[in-house]
Amino acid sequence: MRTKRRHAVRVAASALGLAAFEGVAAPVDFSREVLPLLSDRCFYCHGPDEKHRKGGLRLDEEAGAKAMGKHGAAVVPGKPAESLLLARVRTSDPDEVMPPPEVHKELTDGQRETLARWIAEGAPWGKHWAFTPLRRPELPAEGHPVDVLVGARLANEGLGFAEAADAATLLRRTSLALTGMPPTLEEQEAWLADGTDAGWERVVERLLASPAYGERMAWDWLEAARYADTNGYQGDGMRTMWPWRDWVVSSYNRNQRWDEFTVWQIAGDLLPGATDEQRLATAFLRNHPINGEGGRIAEENRIDYVMDMTETTGTVWLALTFNCCRCHDHKFDPLTNKDYYSLGAFFNQTTVDGGGGDPQTPPVLKVPDAGAARQLGEVRQQLAEARKGLDAERVSAGSRREMWEREVVKVGSPWQVVEPRTAKAEGSTLTIQRDRTVLNSGANPEKDNYEVTAVPGAGRWTGMRLDVLRHATMTAGGLARSDSGNFVLTSLRVEREDGEGGAQAVAMEAVEATYEQGGLKLGGVLDDNPATGWAVHEGRMVDRSHAAVLKFPEGLETGEGTVLRFRFRHESGNKHHNMGRFRVSLTQMADPALTKTDPGLAVALRTPAGERDEAQRDAVVAAWEEADAVLAGLRRRVSELEAKERQLADAGVKVMVMADRTELRKTFVLDHGLYNKPLGEVSAALPGFLATLAPDAPKNRLGLAQWIVSAENPLTARVAVNRFWQMLFGIGLVKSAEDFGVQAEFPVQEALLDWLAADFRDSGWDVKRLLRLIVTSRTWRQSSRVTGVMLEKDPGNRLLGRGPRYRMPSWMIRDQALAAGGLVRVMSGGSPVLPWQPEGVWEEATFGTVKYQRGSGDDLRRRSLYTFWRRIAGPTMFFDTGSRLVCSVKPLRTNTPLHALATTNDVTYVEAARAMALNSAGVEEAGARISAMARRLLGRAATGAEIAVLRAGWERHRQRFAGEPERAVKLLGEGESPVAVADRTPELAAWTMTALTLLNMDEALNLE
Repeated sequence: MRTKRRHAVRVAASALGLAAFEGVAAPVDFSREVLPLLSDRCFYCHGPDEKHRKGGLRLDEEAGAKAMGKHGAAVVPGKPAESLLLARVRTSDPDEVMPPPEVHKELTDGQRETLARWIAEGAPWGKHWAFTPLRRPELPAEGHPVDVLVGARLANEGLGFAEAADAATLLRRTSLALTGMPPTLEEQEAWLADGTDAGWERVVERLLASPAYGERMAWDWLEAARYADTNGYQGDGMRTMWPWRDWVVSSYNRNQRWDEFTVWQIAGDLLPGATDEQRLATAFLRNHPINGEGGRIAEENRIDYVMDMTETTGTVWLALTFNCCRCHDHKFDPLTNKDYYSLGAFFNQTTVDGGGGDPQTPPVLKVPDAGAARQLGEVRQQLAEARKGLDAERVSAGSRREMWEREVVKVGSPWQVVEPRTAKAEGSTLTIQRDRTVLNSGANPEKDNYEVTAVPGAGRWTGMRLDVLRHATMTAGGLARSDSGNFVLTSLRVEREDGEGGAQAVAMEAVEATYEQGGLKLGGVLDDNPATGWAVHEGRMVDRSHAAVLKFPEGLETGEGTVLRFRFRHESGNKHHNMGRFRVSLTQMADPALTKTDPGLAVALRTPAGERDEAQRDAVVAAWEEADAVLAGLRRRVSELEAKERQLADAGVKVMVMADRTELRKTFVLDHGLYNKPLGEVSAALPGFLATLAPDAPKNRLGLAQWIVSAENPLTARVAVNRFWQMLFGIGLVKSAEDFGVQAEFPVQEALLDWLAADFRDSGWDVKRLLRLIVTSRTWRQSSRVTGVMLEKDPGNRLLGRGPRYRMPSWMIRDQALAAGGLVRVMSGGSPVLPWQPEGVWEEATFGTVKYQRGSGDDLRRRSLYTFWRRIAGPTMFFDTGSRLVCSVKPLRTNTPLHALATTNDVTYVEAARAMALNSAGVEEAGARISAMARRLLGRAATGAEIAVLRAGWERHRQRFAGEPERAVKLLGEGESPVAVADRTPELAAWTMTALTLLNMDEALNLE
């Protein structure tokens, strides 16, 4: 087996162009050896930035480097002696040598020799490694791909893999890396009892399937997305972006394709038929700070937000330092000032105008909270089933309907529907419908007054009926275009005109209405008080039609030409409460009253079925379904579920999302990035040196997003894989995760990076598959122990000849402590929480205007991901994170005194230590108790030497607390869940201090 493995490694080394087994010097590699040297020593003065270029010499392009000038060419292929570049770096003349002495970038002899060899070999040019097309390196069929590639690189240096990590260490390492949580005792026992390769694969599957996986993955994404729960700047108003955070967790847990994950966040709102989830994803771009300071100019803010989106996108997906190009061409990478603003044009179409500091600046999306979302899903499923049942009953009830229609026609109606002759309004538009109703549309003024005229013919009328009817164009299909679908009719007047005698007011009295809202009774339409009138709100969105009857106590005589004028006024303080669709009927009944049969229904039923208009057909169906007991019950069920659906959908929080203007906004290059100094106009375009959008691609954010994850883009897959590797190993295959430009290092494991990136892209952008591949490799499963040889040859472990070891981030250290103490509350999603924090931090940052109101109960013990993040004063327990003001993709490692101050004194750690001590109280022997606590924290039993040291420390603490019992009482009273007074003993206090010591051991603070 070893022979086969060695053969596979040799084949891989040969295929990758490594010279380990050939004994000859390889040709100079331009991308690996020459380009970084030129970039670091020469490009500042002879690179892409035209305005800063010296002597007209350009060394970042082959044509410029090899062009013949007045004194010759900088690079003459095959002729080092004639190459001015070599002469200038070799001379000792301080006036001639390059780089100039004052910049302190003198080349070494080895670097000069590299340039000389390269020129002698013909000075073959090439591209920066990150900008070359991504292709999967060929590998032998045998062996784990990661191990074959790493093994080949190690063999090239005369090195090999370290021994395998012990089982306990491997489990803790992988559990923390993939979930941010230590393994439980049960998980430890199961793995230690197995230990096989197949068993390890089961462990990995369990970790990837854990809900904790998505929470761990989300943390790094929130850092990149500059996520926070406030705006930043002086006002620092609170915002509700946390539903987007929960979406990120969900996306990782369900293993959404990473290309889709990308497109949704950049342009989900622009997808055809975009869903609320796709629109929610675009909150990624709205996570930027919002400046609402007094005197701030709105357009300046808006431009800042566009620049933030541009630079964040460039960092997260392309790892290019676009911010360098706000003012000038990039000094090292082939990015121009114009490229920057052309990329910014994709984001310059947002509807945001930059005004004010509203933390819910439109466009916004209302998102149900986690509980409401679950209920909403259940209600929608029930609603779908109820509608299906109603439709089925409608089909089967045909014979019952025919019988009902005949009976209603036979009975008839005492009401005669008035046929309007004219209908007009002061602010909106009134249209007479075929079914003799009047419909309001067009402008929607806060108050409006209507006038309708009709010629009813000869007769003596005793009363009138006003039907206000539901319509699809009204709010929620209600009666008006108000917020609730309700109307308030403040005045109703009827006038009679006979041609010569002028208009005469008709006396009226209120009789009855289907419903009257509180003090807004029907009689209120007959006085002159705009504060009174008739309304029908029943505490919910209006979901039924209403009618009212008024009588003419003196009777109303009309001739053949008599005109009746109906005046309706809506003058209440309620905005837009104007009737939407209504109908007027007259009667000759001795005592006018509401009747069972709707007047309009009688007209519709007398009309042959084939000649009925849409409104009449709807009226017949609605009346029939209301009259039929079975259908009425089903309709009520549907109506109740629809109301519940609206209530739950309306119970959410507002999240800022993306939307583009309909009218294209012009984009300009800005002089030094100043909003009020536009230069030349540019259009949306990709960085010219990388690609151009396809002719049929949309010229908007969607087109940009689709290119970002396309096979034509050489960067995205490399950048993503590098950051996933960084997450696991503590450092990326390229250590500058934020910069893949020519100033970045050449990846020591270039073939590994390209193979993983190509595999990630070609296998469907499957994140869990990528992580599974890495953590099942021998490379991951090695011991992290350092030998003298490895320390000398590879101190930074860039060759990957040993397992990872690095200081865990503060959020992971905190979560580990809560888990080890059995305190962590596993609760996914929801609004952010306020755990323990020293007093006065917020007050100091806000001049005393905002006070920290600590949470309680479960809020104190939730995972760190859910901690409220105030942008101007981040959570104090996270001492090594970015400020969340700008995009951050590279972890900060620290072992500063602030680190120790937090992990030895913060209430969370003291409580966790006390819980560890209490949880091990059933173990009587001191050494066994120490080992029990170590297993919960470190995933292994304590060694004899460790037990001896910790036991001696426990004894010292016990003696000290025995002499000062009040200190024991105080220590054990820390936190919200203090132990009973009778249990506050010096012994328990000493065990608490021992557990706190364990929490601060180097091994506990490191992933190794």
